Amino acid sequence: MRNFLMNKRITVTGGKGFLGTHLIKKFQEERKYKNVFIADLPEYDLRNTKNTKKMFDDQNPDIIIHLAAVVGGIGANKESPAKFFYENAIMGIQLMHEAYLRKIEKFVAIGTICAYPKYSPIPFKEENLWEGYPEETNAPYGLAKKMLLVQAQAYRQQYGFNAIYLLPVNLYGPGDKFDPKISHVIPALIKKFVDAIEKNDNHIVVWGTGNASREFLYVEDAAEAITLATEKYNKPNPINIGSGMEIKIKELVELIARLTGFKGKVVWDSSKPDGQPRRRLDTSKAEKEFGFRAKTDFEKGLQRTIEYYKKLRRSKG
Repeated sequence: MRNFLMNKRITVTGGKGFLGTHLIKKFQEERKYKNVFIADLPEYDLRNTKNTKKMFDDQNPDIIIHLAAVVGGIGANKESPAKFFYENAIMGIQLMHEAYLRKIEKFVAIGTICAYPKYSPIPFKEENLWEGYPEETNAPYGLAKKMLLVQAQAYRQQYGFNAIYLLPVNLYGPGDKFDPKISHVIPALIKKFVDAIEKNDNHIVVWGTGNASREFLYVEDAAEAITLATEKYNKPNPINIGSGMEIKIKELVELIARLTGFKGKVVWDSSKPDGQPRRRLDTSKAEKEFGFRAKTDFEKGLQRTIEYYKKLRRSKG
């Protein structure tokens, strides 16, 4: 399959983003794919039908990896649920439909762990996906992305269209977004601790109780998983992409405090939501179907991310 993909025209939507930059690098530098294109803002606003058609005209892809998404943390999701639902749904639905009309060879849709029911059994198995409503604070986003699974399976059934659907957990690593308005928990915590040290603050405030748990996947591992799935997986069933680990937010906070060297106090703002109580994926199908297993040690991955943020701060003066 690698040889088969070597000369295919591959478009990565959201290719300038956090995951996208790592995936592009893997495709071009490691796999040596020759025709890799980026569809991202400002050149292509894929929420707009005219822009979507223009992207297909310009790039003429054989394969699409759809990473582009409007994302944010709990605060952003609570503040703008309609935006997160509409913009993610409309972007994905019209992109996949246009891909079908243009008879492209493969569509790789990237979903989200937020699609799972709030109280899904641990570990989350792909067959649990429809057994309840997602956690309320990010349900609009999770359901918008989940509709791509419905569309992929429906288009495969009716048209024989080769669309696959992957469900990654929360990602972290160098290149992550540290803007508090859109950042997820790891970059948000790293920023809080590093900034507090530089300002000589004696405490930081963290949302929630710390009792919720999460699973995290290093971004380079996620890029490898997507690459392997693009090369080897062609079935209708969704596939979890994760590390299989689980850590409580309280333990995560303590770990990042130690790695950054923060000696002050952590104040928990329990008036703010924890989000989904627990998250951990069953990742056995990814290993069985296309040989993916996460490799990066969590503490080493965190250290690399911390160093990236420190370097980013220095570069901005």
